[in-house]
Amino acid sequence: MAMNERYATIEPPRAEIDMLDGPAMLEFGSPWCGYCRAAQSLLTAAFSDHPRVRHVKIADASGRPLGRSFKVKLWPTLVFLSDGREVARLVRPRDASTIRNALALIDIAK
Repeated sequence: MAMNERYATIEPPRAEIDMLDGPAMLEFGSPWCGYCRAAQSLLTAAFSDHPRVRHVKIADASGRPLGRSFKVKLWPTLVFLSDGREVARLVRPRDASTIRNALALIDIAK
């Protein structure tokens, strides 16, 4: 799977996320968020080693149900899932190696 460049403006329902098969990373943020923009190069570098991981990039905002169901407070928040279950979470990551380590936790060949 390739890394998504654009935020989804229509978020998937939580039930759909909970039923995801395999490794996935949810990225909650906003296109105008400076922290989110700064994290994009880190995500690109980290994802180059993990092409199997599905990247779901969600435009979050106050009152959006999916972000609230994951208790997102700051952007970007990265939620790492394996078969729909949260395995790890990073908030405002500062380096690609931290993201790579979290991706490695979920990107295990079945």
